Parts: sequence; structure tokens; C-alpha cells
Amino acid sequence: MSPARRATPDDAAEVLRLRQVMIDSMARSDPSTAWHAESLPVLRERLAKDGSFAAFVVDHPERPGALAALVAGTIEYRIGGAHDPHGTDGYVFSVATDPDARRRGYARACMGALLAWFRERGARRVRLTASPEAEPLYRSLGFTPKPDPLLELRL
Repeated sequence: MSPARRATPDDAAEVLRLRQVMIDSMARSDPSTAWHAESLPVLRERLAKDGSFAAFVVDHPERPGALAALVAGTIEYRIGGAHDPHGTDGYVFSVATDPDARRRGYARACMGALLAWFRERGARRVRLTASPEAEPLYRSLGFTPKPDPLLELRL
């Protein structure tokens, strides 16, 4: 298996392609890719910084220049509390594996790298939203289901 590595600005187009793979797999998703052109320079800039965002990828073993898997996440500060005085949370999103590269452990490798990145930055809690297909992977990594009172407002 190829090792997971931190994505670079040169990976941005492939990162967007894999994000679209994830979006296309979701119910009621918008298949439009028109947003890619506007998102690409922003993503390149974010991948160049060592800030609160990181993406980990595995190179596709059969297609040079392509990515097989992607996991992205952010570190966010919340006011501390009894269980986490520092208030540092990790959030996982955009977990995707190219359809022809699934069931090879690539998403697990990327998740392991992202979880290590979270630990290095002091995160004490990591959150994500899981599809039914991906839930066994996350449970095997120690994630547990929580009741989610999530509300959303689009601005």
C-alpha cells in the first residue's frame, strides 16, 4: 500500500476531483462542477499553508499524477470546558476514495495521518459525519456515535 502524505498545492485539482467523487455519492447532491474553477486557487493557497487546514492523500498506484484517496480536516478553537480546557477540536470532512481504488486501506491510511496531525496540534476531540458505508471504518478507529442536535443556516 502507498503511504499517505500531506497534500500540496500541486495536488489541488486532484483533491477537488476526489471531493466531487464524494459529493456525487451523496443523496440529493448537486453534480455541478462549475464551482471548481473558483475553488481551485483558494484550495491551492490553503494547501500551501501549515495552518488550521490539512489534507492527506494517497497517490493512485495505477495512474501516475492521480490520487487514490483523500481525507481533509480542520482544527478549530472552541472555548474550553471541563473535558477539554484548551478547546481544540478536529473536524474531518471530504473523505473520498477513487472508485477503482477502494477496499485497499487508502482511506484508513489517510485517516491515520490526519488523526496524527490533530494529535500534534493538541486536539482532544475529533468529529465527523459518516455515511452508512463508511461508519465501520470510523468505528474501527475508535469513533462513537453521538446524538447530533446540528442546525444549519446558509448565509
